[in-house]
Amino acid sequence: MMFDLPNHDALYKALLARDPAYDGRAYVCVSSTGVFCRLTCPARKPKSENCTFFASIGECIEAGYRACKRCHPLAPAAEADPAIAALLAALDERPDIRWSERHIAQMGFDLSTVRRSFKRQFGMTFLEMARQRRLREGFEVLSQGDKVIDAQHSASFDSPSAFRAAFARPLGSAPADLRKGGFLRADWITSPLGDMIAVSSASHLHLLEFVEHKALPRELSRLREFAKGDLGLGRYSPTDQVEAELTAFYSGQNPSFETPLAFHGSAFTKDVWHALCDIPAGETRTYSELARTIGRPSAIRAVARANGANQIALLVPCHRVLGADGALTGYGGGLWRKQKLIEIERQYQKGHAHDPS
Repeated sequence: MMFDLPNHDALYKALLARDPAYDGRAYVCVSSTGVFCRLTCPARKPKSENCTFFASIGECIEAGYRACKRCHPLAPAAEADPAIAALLAALDERPDIRWSERHIAQMGFDLSTVRRSFKRQFGMTFLEMARQRRLREGFEVLSQGDKVIDAQHSASFDSPSAFRAAFARPLGSAPADLRKGGFLRADWITSPLGDMIAVSSASHLHLLEFVEHKALPRELSRLREFAKGDLGLGRYSPTDQVEAELTAFYSGQNPSFETPLAFHGSAFTKDVWHALCDIPAGETRTYSELARTIGRPSAIRAVARANGANQIALLVPCHRVLGADGALTGYGGGLWRKQKLIEIERQYQKGHAHDPS
């Protein structure tokens, strides 16, 4: 189960004590280092606000964290499956390879067996894991202002065209179209629930989305049009502010976000987004309740469309809207994230502000 762990304080105490009772039952993701560890890890312990705990390795990997090289949390899965062990070792030893099915087959492994094994253990295939690592390395090189060819080599792509095609999928643009700086600037944020792209101007946050969100390329394209093509890499102060506020939110310190937001939508859509922002953390609404809130009780479907068009995740909390029967409904970041966010926000309900359970 995803939420059968003790609360944050209890898990953090277990981490400090290196309690072996939690070995294999809980893992800690550390936002300041980007790695995840066993609770028995011998490394120096991180601050509580930098820690997020998950019940499985798969959740840690989906959230964008790398395995710690001191406590080796992947070791049990690797020891149980020689194919996993060999491929993970090869991925670490040969970061220069652009991994493909051909490489897996050359190592003597059955493709379908490997695919099932990685899906079962980590929730993603080996090739998806390798590709995510490469793209992130390429993005980091580009955001430092280096040339596309340097980013291409860092990300281990054979050709500029292959790199451009891969880069275009999450960002909606070829890397040559993006440069350091710009009226709007896009940067990478690591969060406990996965890597995110933030786009801000000097004064406002315009977008915050998980990198695998299917609508991200389309949303970035619209922002590029809004900026008359002046969308570059880097960050302004709103990106720094929202990154700090996300850390406080996930650590149970503060449910509020003060980062100034720029809304791009019709007057009706903006009314829906403002109404979303008025839903307190720890509470939920149905689409019909949201429609009544804005004085349009018959516009339930339009409210649902506006909810789905939100491009500032978490700060405009569309995850707090449920179906009429109280069931989870579609969420661009994935239903597992929606469920996790609702669970996280229970700590912020009145009377439980200091009980991050």
